[in-house]
Amino acid sequence: MNNVLDPSQNRVVIIGGGPGGYEAALVAAQLGADVMLVERRQTGGAAVLTDVVPSKSLIATAERMVEISESATLGLTSSGPTEADAPVSPSMNVRPDIAVMNARIKHLAAAQAADIQEGLINAGVKIIHGTGTLTGRDEVGVVEDTGTEYTLRADTILLAVGASPRELDSAKPDGERILTWKQLYDLDELPEHLIVVGSGVTGAEFASAYNALGAEVTLVSSRDRVLPGTDEDAAEVLEQAFRRRGMHVLSRSRAQSVVRDGDGVLVELADGRKVRGSHCLMAVGSIPNTADLGLERAGVSVEPSGHVVVDGVSRTSRQGIYAAGDCTPVFPLASVAAMQGRIAMWHALGDAVAPLKLRNVTSNVFTAPEIATVGFTQADLRDNGHSVEVVMQPLATNARAKMQGIDEGFVKIYANRGSGTIVGGVVVGPKASELIMPLTLAVENRINVDRLASSFAVYPSLSGSLTEAARKLHHRG
Repeated sequence: MNNVLDPSQNRVVIIGGGPGGYEAALVAAQLGADVMLVERRQTGGAAVLTDVVPSKSLIATAERMVEISESATLGLTSSGPTEADAPVSPSMNVRPDIAVMNARIKHLAAAQAADIQEGLINAGVKIIHGTGTLTGRDEVGVVEDTGTEYTLRADTILLAVGASPRELDSAKPDGERILTWKQLYDLDELPEHLIVVGSGVTGAEFASAYNALGAEVTLVSSRDRVLPGTDEDAAEVLEQAFRRRGMHVLSRSRAQSVVRDGDGVLVELADGRKVRGSHCLMAVGSIPNTADLGLERAGVSVEPSGHVVVDGVSRTSRQGIYAAGDCTPVFPLASVAAMQGRIAMWHALGDAVAPLKLRNVTSNVFTAPEIATVGFTQADLRDNGHSVEVVMQPLATNARAKMQGIDEGFVKIYANRGSGTIVGGVVVGPKASELIMPLTLAVENRINVDRLASSFAVYPSLSGSLTEAARKLHHRG
């Protein structure tokens, strides 16, 4: 693409180098702007250094343990002695070495951050290592890591400062026994008994991973079920899988306090019950990093929660200032942050742009099994059921699933009654994050069930369940 701007007339200053920030920087540089990105850590932000990349790397290792532990059903058995005091897979002599795993995870995160920085530099983005704050509508005050201070004037400013784990006064993390998800990668031994407080996406993912690695896990959920904001059928399958694998799931159990108890932790529940473990992971949400950012001084509106108010093209209440990512109240997903950042630059720099369509956002919970969703939901069905049809196809009936020993999970499709247009879908099973893509394309491009049903699916394949489900929604014309 040819540059469309005169850099001398278009300076873009981006505060924050996570997905929202670095993707915006690449677009702005491509469009010819003079781009400066201020990041106090490494490029990639928390998503790369402490959140998404590390957690999914840990989960990838845990997935291997799940495959190994359940391989006896495929006729694979172990031989040879095992150490009695080391957690092992029940069917294979495999033990997790947390120190080695965490060292690998940190290395992968650092390598990804380095790749992102190299890409930004090659694109012509100027990276400033330090802290940025708004000092006016078109000014950013910078304090570099070296202590040097100065002010940058900007035609366009993007805020992409992310969020941090929420900390409770009654359960203060100490980095040793009471942990946030950012501190797990400093462990050098597998927790003997990990208590996870919070059954949202973060809590469920780490509970699933450590359970697979061989730790005893207790999941404390204040709600009726795990993943209260996810498809109910999917959450039920996941909770059954958790219990089948020996996880203790405490539903409708609110944690009142968490304290150190000798070499372990003591979690006291609101109903008076007490749970003891070796470690506790606090996964009770996050708060935006917008304090002391200068938002009020610059005239940028925020919600009571501290999230920056934005519209469909990432504009804040102040002209020329945009925001993207977890510091906004939009879905806290790296893919959404990246798209918000791109949209902001396309809009600010005069390129073709369409507002963010949340209905087309695909999300995934990286548990075992995975849960992937797009578009229409069960909650929508309750409100608009008269105009939508739904079909659920169990993976257990799929030939490839039988071959791979998969006996839990399903494919679900939502379609408009009459036209058959696909408006949403859910996939529960191994690699659901990959299998959801055809449904995402269908929702994005308003494809109807007959077109999906008439597409050739490899036999045998898990994707065959998508076309099979679509065929069940066919109506004779």
